[in-house]
Amino acid sequence: MTRATIRQFREWFWRPPRAHGDVVRDRSVSFLELLYDLVYVAVISQAAGALADDVSVSRLLEFAVVFTLIWIAWVNGSLYLELHGREDGRTRSFVFVQMGVLALLAVFAATAAGDGGSRFAIVYAAFLGVQAWMWNSVRGQDTPEVARVTLQYVVLLVLSAVVTLGSAFLDPGTRLIVWAGFGLLWIGAMAALGMRSRSFSIGVTPTHSMVERFGLFVIIVLGEVVFGVVEGLSHAEQDLITIGTGSLALVIGLGFWWIYFDIVGRRAPRNTGRAIAIWILAQLPVTLSIAAAGAAMVSLLEHAHDPIAPEPTAWLLAGSVAVVLVAQIVIAWVLADSERLPAVYRSVSIVMGVAAALMAFYFGSPAAWNQAYGAHIDKERCRSLATVGEKPALLGEGG
Repeated sequence: MTRATIRQFREWFWRPPRAHGDVVRDRSVSFLELLYDLVYVAVISQAAGALADDVSVSRLLEFAVVFTLIWIAWVNGSLYLELHGREDGRTRSFVFVQMGVLALLAVFAATAAGDGGSRFAIVYAAFLGVQAWMWNSVRGQDTPEVARVTLQYVVLLVLSAVVTLGSAFLDPGTRLIVWAGFGLLWIGAMAALGMRSRSFSIGVTPTHSMVERFGLFVIIVLGEVVFGVVEGLSHAEQDLITIGTGSLALVIGLGFWWIYFDIVGRRAPRNTGRAIAIWILAQLPVTLSIAAAGAAMVSLLEHAHDPIAPEPTAWLLAGSVAVVLVAQIVIAWVLADSERLPAVYRSVSIVMGVAAALMAFYFGSPAAWNQAYGAHIDKERCRSLATVGEKPALLGEGG
């Protein structure tokens, strides 16, 4: 092997990452990134399993916290590849390291809110440590103005790793509170960087490949909806009622895809720090709600033969649809297209807002479900009384 060959190999394997602002505008999403995203299918599936097994407010809050941690990890890894990755050995090696850590994270994701929380926290802290090292390597390539912002981001990653590692030694309830605070801190930090720092728009330039990556993550969580339907059908009585319920649930999932990719998917935000930050952060409630809807569908199919759906399941499914619609209204406001076609987006936003209000205040309201449940109870009471030859009392005649 000649010296020139060795030098070429070293350059291919150890080239520094691209600096902020070094944008490849005609870049396509690589096969490496597609493989990286597939690992998150396993992580999200494991995390959603606990909610599917027990649809309740407490489980929903636990899932929301764990999913937010997963989403933060994905955003960090994906934006690094989008902004600084290369088609070289260095990038591939670090992506493989992250995938190995994420595969281990998936093992503990199902019990992250309980007994497996300590192990989940340790693995998650290791992932953040790898991310901090990678983002710090970018700082040496940046201009002084952008390097200061990059340093703040690296410090935030290091502190996050320390806090997450420390949470491994707490009891499950306290640990979840710490994780919730961690998630809120990250959301606030990203919002602050976008709203106040001009360097954010310099470093994070919206490109076709970045928009495509976020769309692919939506497809990942939509896969959880399909998985929820299949999982529910495989464990329920497979008759026409159950299959019909599963088909309706699948229609909801397909509706998520239709609305997202027709309105906000494949469309970039305006190239300002504020618009980019809102665009990124609004993707969290969209993907979180779609994944939660997938878990609700498992419960929906388990109760396919019940006269009405259980109230927690109805709340979760209706609420998920409402949140997805509202979040997409927010995303539509900051799209570059919204400046060119304001009337179109205004009309669509009004329609989605009305639909979200109906879902939230009628289909998901306790009064609506209790009324339906009360009607069912009255019918069952009339039938039981008829079987023993008694005349059911009319409403208002002595109760």
